[in-house]
Amino acid sequence: MVSLNQLSSPGTGTGSDSPTGAPSPSHRSLRREVGLIGLLWASVGSIIGSGWLFGAKNAVVVAGPAAVVSWGIGAVAIVLLALVHAELGGLFPVSGGTARYPHYAFGGLAGMSFGWFTWLQAATVAPIEVEAMIGYAGHWEIARSLLNDNGTLTASGFVVATFLMAIFVAVNFLGVRVLAHTNSVATWLKIFVPLFAIFVLAVTNFHGSNFTSHGFAPFGVKGVLAAISSSGVIFALLGFEQAIQISGESRNPKRDIPRAVLGSVAVGTLIYTLLQVVFIGALPAASFAGGWGNLDFPGIEGPFAGLATLIGLGWLAWVLYFDAIVSPGGTGLIYTTSTSRISLGLSKNGYAPQLFERLDKRGVPWFGLITSFVTGVICFLPFPSWQELVGFITSASVLMYAGAPLAFGALRRRMPERERSYRLPLGGLISPAAFVVSSLIIYWSGWHTLSRLGVAILIGYALLGGYAAYAIRKGLPNAPRLEWRAAQWLPVYLVGLGIISWQGGFGDGLGNLPMWWDIAVVAVFSLVVYFWAIRVALPTDAIERNIEDVEVVDEGGH
Repeated sequence: MVSLNQLSSPGTGTGSDSPTGAPSPSHRSLRREVGLIGLLWASVGSIIGSGWLFGAKNAVVVAGPAAVVSWGIGAVAIVLLALVHAELGGLFPVSGGTARYPHYAFGGLAGMSFGWFTWLQAATVAPIEVEAMIGYAGHWEIARSLLNDNGTLTASGFVVATFLMAIFVAVNFLGVRVLAHTNSVATWLKIFVPLFAIFVLAVTNFHGSNFTSHGFAPFGVKGVLAAISSSGVIFALLGFEQAIQISGESRNPKRDIPRAVLGSVAVGTLIYTLLQVVFIGALPAASFAGGWGNLDFPGIEGPFAGLATLIGLGWLAWVLYFDAIVSPGGTGLIYTTSTSRISLGLSKNGYAPQLFERLDKRGVPWFGLITSFVTGVICFLPFPSWQELVGFITSASVLMYAGAPLAFGALRRRMPERERSYRLPLGGLISPAAFVVSSLIIYWSGWHTLSRLGVAILIGYALLGGYAAYAIRKGLPNAPRLEWRAAQWLPVYLVGLGIISWQGGFGDGLGNLPMWWDIAVVAVFSLVVYFWAIRVALPTDAIERNIEDVEVVDEGGH
């Protein structure tokens, strides 16, 4: 397999094919130019996206005022996963890291699977942010022709959406330094506007009685849990791993990656929880007179802006409509970046053609960016609205996250003495807890969503598995070692979780597993898989070999 060591820095003058000493496109490296603020803003910029524009309304419709509890549970789940990622990100500061940790610990088959989950999640975020921008723009007469009455894209809307995707790609082609600066400016605005909205709504129009007048938890525990996955709570909090995805371009990754990951989760959790509180408190009683499940008011398709107009804060609504362009735009921008870096990681691991490793003169993986653009445009066809795509992204995301705790446990057991810039306290307890939480979030997504995700997983196996088989047969230099024994638990986990979801009571499941019993079944099943996976993980020498084959080692960047 080709090593990322062959991609030396353009500034070193090594690794060059040309007589002038200039690095060729296939031997350029990702430039380590991003500092702590750039990494932090990459994650925060991904967390604060279209989720804040829609999440509070969707959650309260599903859970009532107890949606505040849903955000709390979601935050705990994300913190557990972020803590695991913080150690792994400092341990392996490589681009596309989330897609590569399972490869290190469990070999090619597991790495290919979780790599596909990671890519699938990242590639579908940019189009959903574009759809959010167009959805809020429907407030203006000139943009109403972009959407059908049911909120899906018209033909002209599809053209505009494609153009916006092209802008994301164009900014990325300018290089990581321009990208970091552009995203930093957008993120400052994305943080300021929701905080400003929180302050204004809390001071001018807050009714504490809204939390109890129709019951705090009218839909019970099931509503609280369903809101975590199906209404956009987890989707809104996703994105902390973006600092890890571009860690190969960090100036000091071992120090800055853990700080950026944990800091972004803290910022995102605070903002989203306060947004939920002020949204509920600012609603006029008439808007939920028929119950929280029937919440309605003029302009509800753009919830916060519509609410501001309803309570006489038209000037605030204009600010929010402006941010409906900035927030989703910034998130779409950074996820376009992430998708191309994940593609690079998949290629380094031997699951995709080596064309994805080629970098232009700015150190940008150009073919991965083009693929990201094409994929985004294709997503507009089967998922032409924000609501139709959010559930799918959530389930793919948490399945992606499930690989990190497994890799964490295996690497702690096999390589306990390896240098770590951040060592997670109580990692032996937090790691299996994070895996259980990941499985529960997947389960709460519901059978309707997971059945569609199953189709996407099969497509991934056909594409990546087909290339891996071709590379092995042809003896290509990046041909992967699938190492089936170390991944023997994976098909059991995927099929088993699918069966539990089918028998459960969420999202069109059969309802044969009563509430609480289903949670217990998922938890026990997940723990069995977790310790099984750690037990059969690759031996230390095989893990070291995988790391040496694909890890970026750029001493000048540390």
